[in-house]
Amino acid sequence: MTHVPPLVPAAELAKRNGRTFPNESDDYRRARNALFIEEIELRRHIERVAEQRRALPPGGEVTGSYHFQGEHGPLDLAGLFGDKQTLVIYSYMFGPQRERPCPMCTSLLSAWEGEARDIGQRVALAVVARSPIERLIAFKKERGWRDLALYSDTDGSYSRDYYGVDQDGGDDSAFNVFTRRDGTIRHFWSGEMGFESADPGQDPRGAPDLMPIWTILDVTPEGRGSDWYPQLDYPDQAR
Repeated sequence: MTHVPPLVPAAELAKRNGRTFPNESDDYRRARNALFIEEIELRRHIERVAEQRRALPPGGEVTGSYHFQGEHGPLDLAGLFGDKQTLVIYSYMFGPQRERPCPMCTSLLSAWEGEARDIGQRVALAVVARSPIERLIAFKKERGWRDLALYSDTDGSYSRDYYGVDQDGGDDSAFNVFTRRDGTIRHFWSGEMGFESADPGQDPRGAPDLMPIWTILDVTPEGRGSDWYPQLDYPDQAR
């Protein structure tokens, strides 16, 4: 067992920082150092949560028969794993009833597109939607995605069982992780935060938040705000 040395108090680590920036005031530096301590504690809490997640007992065995249509033909859930032992599936809000896909989902997946090849070195990553595969491929080409693997949930059974469909039968985003150990596929973890667990004045969000855009905006004075969301297109802005 690897020996892990005790953590140095966050306040002591903050004192080691030593950074200052041109023309900053003493008030700014005192407030920034106090924030720095909280950022260290946040980092540690994120790691504690990740350790707790990794230590979950085995989840439910997957016994349903799920069928998908990919760009290169049909697959079952085992086929989505490829040669990996862990599978991450994002349920994309792009069902056949939609004229266009969900802008928020699309923003998230556009960011993941840039990481898909790297993620694929460790785990399998699949994007599942209920639209026909031809429709998914057409939008993938429109968006310029190359590395994301999109699959059609041909009969919707996976989406219904793993919360890619809401109570009214419409699309819902979902994020699920599955494992394959000794030939047995099990559900490992799912993002379960939604409207019922949202804090006052905030949109539902997971922790950590899966969308890189919010990570960037959260470190700006404007923040993520309450009245702006990603769109599929911005007509007033040259591409």
